[in-house]
Amino acid sequence: MKPRVFVARPIPDQGLHLVMQCCQAEIWEGELPPPRDVLLSKVGEIEGLLSLLTERVDGELLDCAPGLKVVSNMAVGFDNIDIAECTKRGIPVGNTPGVLTDTTADLAWALLMCGARRIVEGMDYVRAGKWKTWGPMLLMGQDVHGATLGIIGLGRIGEAMAKRARGFDMRILYCDVRRREDLEAEWGLEYVDLDTLLQESDFVTVHTILSAETHHLISEREFELMKETAVLVNAARGPIVDPQALYRALKEGQIAYAALDVTEPEPIHMDSPLLELDNIIIVPHIGSASYATRGKMAGMAARNLIAGVKGERLPTCVNPEVYGQ
Repeated sequence: MKPRVFVARPIPDQGLHLVMQCCQAEIWEGELPPPRDVLLSKVGEIEGLLSLLTERVDGELLDCAPGLKVVSNMAVGFDNIDIAECTKRGIPVGNTPGVLTDTTADLAWALLMCGARRIVEGMDYVRAGKWKTWGPMLLMGQDVHGATLGIIGLGRIGEAMAKRARGFDMRILYCDVRRREDLEAEWGLEYVDLDTLLQESDFVTVHTILSAETHHLISEREFELMKETAVLVNAARGPIVDPQALYRALKEGQIAYAALDVTEPEPIHMDSPLLELDNIIIVPHIGSASYATRGKMAGMAARNLIAGVKGERLPTCVNPEVYGQ
């Protein structure tokens, strides 16, 4: 018989067809994630789990899935998974790195441009029937060309942002846990500490991982360091930015604008005070949401899942130490 697997949401056909060909698959058809109790009940007899960032894979879930051979996360990040616990139990975990870099950077750059030039405010202004004439003081924003960009986290997406910034003749600062002198030479980057980056940047874009060290990395003290004209972009993980501190910074004019693809919590609650503000853009975690990229991600996730249930090495494995190498 084909191995039994659970797929936590409908995924693009590039991956779904592969899964259906090789596995006895149950697909959660809802638009929303499976409730926790339902998820725990579904994993009891499966050999493979294809998860998204919305599924928490921890000791509790693993206890309910004694036959589990693989967890395949359809995301480059994996902060929803207890990697150490999976490794202890000999369960390889797969992810989908490399294919969403430019697509996510495109979205982050679009957010930066929209925040700089107040695009969404302008659209709302027109739709509300307020556009009666042209005026020299109407919806003025920030220039992007020649401005200073601060990149927090110079991984693949951070580097892609630097590449885009060069086309706008920007000064580019970055901070990271390690210095990248090779990229400094290639893209004309300046390595600085976080405080200097916040103080000198016209635009701050967040591309670091979420960890205990980066949780609420941007909070009250950090907003106090930023320029009053600054625009903050977060296309990494919501909890890196303290939402209460962000609200106060936007409300009190400590910074000019924020543009978010991610929030804390996610989805954002509809009673969040952030939704009352005009100087913020929030989109629903669509950084990788192009047809081509999501299709590639689905294919990678499917191949990881299939390799795992067959007992083969995952093509992209987060914890290769499970193979004893």
